[in-house]
Amino acid sequence: HGLCKGLGGSMHMTDVSNYNLGSSAVVGSGVPLAGGCAFALKRQNIPNIAVAIFGDGASSRGSVHEMMNLASVWNLPILFFMENNHYGMSASSDRMIATSTIHNRAEGYGIGHEKLDGNDVLAVIDGVKKARERILKDNKPYFIEVDTYRLCGHSKSDKLLYRTREEEKEWAKKDPISLFVSFVVKNGILSENQCADIEKNAFECVDKAWEEAWAKRDDILSLEEARDLVMPESQSPLFFDGGKKHKGTYRTAVREALSEIMENDERVTLIGEDIGVYGGCFGVTGDLYKKFPDRILETPVSEEGFSGMAVGASMLGERPIVEIMYADFMTLVSDAVINHGAKTYFMSGGQLKCPFIVRTAMGGGTGHGAQHTACPEAMFLNVPGIKVCAPSTPWSAKALLKAAAKEECPVVFFEHKALYSNEGDIGDENDILPLGKALVEEKGMDALIIGYSRGLYEAKKALGEERVTFLDLVSLKPLDEECIKQWAGKIGRILIVENVPLQSSVAESVIRIIRESGIKAKIKTVSALDMPLAFSKKLENAILPNRDRIREAFVDLIGDYDD
Repeated sequence: HGLCKGLGGSMHMTDVSNYNLGSSAVVGSGVPLAGGCAFALKRQNIPNIAVAIFGDGASSRGSVHEMMNLASVWNLPILFFMENNHYGMSASSDRMIATSTIHNRAEGYGIGHEKLDGNDVLAVIDGVKKARERILKDNKPYFIEVDTYRLCGHSKSDKLLYRTREEEKEWAKKDPISLFVSFVVKNGILSENQCADIEKNAFECVDKAWEEAWAKRDDILSLEEARDLVMPESQSPLFFDGGKKHKGTYRTAVREALSEIMENDERVTLIGEDIGVYGGCFGVTGDLYKKFPDRILETPVSEEGFSGMAVGASMLGERPIVEIMYADFMTLVSDAVINHGAKTYFMSGGQLKCPFIVRTAMGGGTGHGAQHTACPEAMFLNVPGIKVCAPSTPWSAKALLKAAAKEECPVVFFEHKALYSNEGDIGDENDILPLGKALVEEKGMDALIIGYSRGLYEAKKALGEERVTFLDLVSLKPLDEECIKQWAGKIGRILIVENVPLQSSVAESVIRIIRESGIKAKIKTVSALDMPLAFSKKLENAILPNRDRIREAFVDLIGDYDD
C-alpha cells in the first residue's frame, strides 16, 4: 500500500509523482545519481534543476568530488545541497574534515557557493530559490552548505555518547520549528493558538497514518508479485540470423552495433574516457565521435562518478552506454551497478527503470599484467536485477549488443580484449541475438564443449577438427538453461572451458544445471588457475586454459581417442 509497495523502506523512500527519486544507503552515492538527473534534464531541454541532498559525512566521499568536478566540466544544472549537522554518524565534522567550511571546497571545482543558516526556514527557502535561478541563468552548478544540527540520534539505537547534553541544549534553542513559530507570531501572521493547533493537527495526522499503515502491515505483496518487480520485462526483439553478412573484426562489429544503436535512438549517449579522437582504449569507438559529436561524451578519470551519473540519467528516460577501459576497473563502478542500477526498479516498487549498458574489456592473453587482465563476470552473476553478456565472435558481439540496447534493465557487457582483432562474419542491421539465448555449432557427438568469450574461442582452436558440438553461452545471466539441458542430455561427455578460476564460476552454474536435471554425464572443466595473471607471457599462458590443456582434458574425457 506504500509508495514502494513495502520493498524500499523508509531509507529508500521514492515518490516520482513528487519528484523524489529516493535516497541511497551508501553515503554520498546518491550525488552522482542526481548528477545523472541533471544530465538528463539538460539533454531533454527541460528548464529545471536536480538537487543532490547530502550531509557533512558524505562530503568526504570520492564519488561526491568526482561528480562536482564532472558537473562543473559539463555545466550541469545541479544544486549540491549539503546539510552540515556537525556529525557524520558519531564522528564530529571538526575532527573529520580538514577545511574550516565545507562549501569552500566547491571553489576548487569552479562552482559558486555559499553558507546559510540551516535553522532559518525562510533563509533556506530564499537561498535555494536564488540558487535555482542562478543555475538556470548561468548554466552552471551551485553549492549550498546549510549549518544545522541533528537534535535526535543517528538511529533508534544511537545512545548519543559522543556529544554533551550541554551542546544539545544550546542547539535546541535554535530549533527551526520554534524559531519559525516565533517569527510568524511576532509578525502577526499567526497567533500562538493557531500555531499550537497546526502542531496538534500535524501530530494527529502522523499518528493516524501510522495506525493505518500498522493495521495493514501483514497485507503485503505476494512473493510472486515481488519477484515481478526485480527487473522490467525485456523489450528485446526476437532472434534473427538471416541478414546479409560481411567480414570484419570483433572490434568493428562492436563499433557497428554502437553506431546503429545511436542512429535508431536519440536517447543513447556513449560515455567514457578517451572515446573521442583517441578512439577508445582499444580503438573500438574509432571515429564515431565525428558521426555523433554531441553524443560521444568523454569524461574525466572518474569511473564511480560517471557510472553513477549514467544510472541517474537512465531513471529519467536516457539510455546511456558506459565504456570502462579495463574490466579490472569494474570494482570502481560496482556501487553504481549493483547498489543502484540493479536495485532501483525493485526498491522503488516499479516506479523507476534503469536501462543502461556498461561495456568493458576483460581478460588476459595480452601481457597486460594482473591489474589489466581480470575477468570479473562472476562478481555480477548473483546480483538480481541485471543481465550479463560475454560474446565470443564478431557476429554475436554485434547482434547481442543491439539486443542489450533494447533491455529495460542494466546490462554488463564483457568484451574480451584478445578477441578484438579476430575476424569473422558480421550481421546487418536486422541480425539480433536476444539475451539469454545460447548459440550451438553442431559438428559431431563425441563431446559437448561449453564455454563463452575467449574460453570458447580457444576451445574451437584446439578442437575445431574434432567431432564435437560447441555451445556458446553468450549470455551469462540469464543462462540458456533449456539449451544446456537439451544438449547435455544428447551428449554424455561434456567439457567446460572458461578463463577464470573454477570456484563460484559460470562453469559451476552449468554443472549445477546438469546435475539437478538428473542428466548422467561425464563432465570435465578447464579453467584458469587460482592466481592473478602474470606479466610474463609464458606464465600467463600457463595460468590460462591454453590449447594444450584443453586438448588433454578432451582426450581424457572421451577415453581412447583413436576409437
